[in-house]
Amino acid sequence: MADVEEIEVVVAHNERATLRVGDVFLKIDADQTRTDVEVEAMAMAPIPTPEILWRKPPVLALAALPGMALGHLGEPSTASSAAWAAAGTTVRTLHSAPLPPWPGRTVDEYASQLDHECEWLVANDVLPTEVVTRNRRLAETALRPWTPVFIHGDLQVDHVFVAGDEVTGVVDWSEASQGDALFDLATLTLGHVEHLGDVVAGYGTNVDRDLIRAWWSLRCLLNVRWLVEHGFGPSEEMPEVAVLRSAP
Repeated sequence: MADVEEIEVVVAHNERATLRVGDVFLKIDADQTRTDVEVEAMAMAPIPTPEILWRKPPVLALAALPGMALGHLGEPSTASSAAWAAAGTTVRTLHSAPLPPWPGRTVDEYASQLDHECEWLVANDVLPTEVVTRNRRLAETALRPWTPVFIHGDLQVDHVFVAGDEVTGVVDWSEASQGDALFDLATLTLGHVEHLGDVVAGYGTNVDRDLIRAWWSLRCLLNVRWLVEHGFGPSEEMPEVAVLRSAP
């Protein structure tokens, strides 16, 4: 690393930061329980993950994955349909693995958070009441009993790396837990509805696309306040807000 000419700040806010130094990613997290989950989840996951180079709390050093991110929220993806299908196959492999020993969020916990976030969005004039109400109605259909699987928990399109038509690895495992399989599929395809069919084809089983759309609304409603409060720009420019406004 002595020949590195610059340090790239991948993401930074008051809870955590990720820096890229050459071919090494340095993840700094104020909450080491999240790092504990990340390390254990990567060890358990039956899919490619970054190599752990070392850990010296609060820093976790990971080797960079080959290839490039499958896409970015708010931007068209340049990855092939085959690469998106391969991502679906990779997610199915994860969901078929033994459950991690720690639980995920319950339906009641999601419902309580949804109440608070919708109230905040309306009270602070972040979104029109009609948009919040419409999306809340959609979101509530996702809150039903599910058979838990091993989920990544934050499977944003930026977290899946591909080279050509092959998945080379998945990053950022600190939210991994037991949960609803459709939550991962929804997170992966959020803002990329044109690739939902590719992902479902690669996943290889019938899925309820209406529930995936419900999770799109739920995830966005739960995330907007956090994004605003952590300096991710004005709400009207957020891709999550665009998803909420476009919901039927």
